[in-house]
Amino acid sequence: MYAIIADGGRQLKVEEGQELDLAYRDVAKGEKLTFDRVLAIGGTDDVKLGSPTVEGASVVAEIVGTTQGEKISVQKIRRRKNSRRRTGHRAMFTRVKIAEISC
Repeated sequence: MYAIIADGGRQLKVEEGQELDLAYRDVAKGEKLTFDRVLAIGGTDDVKLGSPTVEGASVVAEIVGTTQGEKISVQKIRRRKNSRRRTGHRAMFTRVKIAEISC
């Protein structure tokens, strides 16, 4: 069984047991997170589409921890001025494991 959820302006296709990285949230490890904005649910035979969401459907995920993404290098150069600046950035993510999809 799979579900398509909306979270933080993104639409994600999730399945039970799947681990994925979401935008950073300040929550403790082991807590439960519930997604109520379920756009579609698909199973073996039928597909339920919402308009815009499926009534009574939810996805429960467990917080695994926080991770950091890959380092992004940002370089700013101004021509003919001998001015250079190089910085880096690593975004924080919250890793979750999908525990249950209910409809």
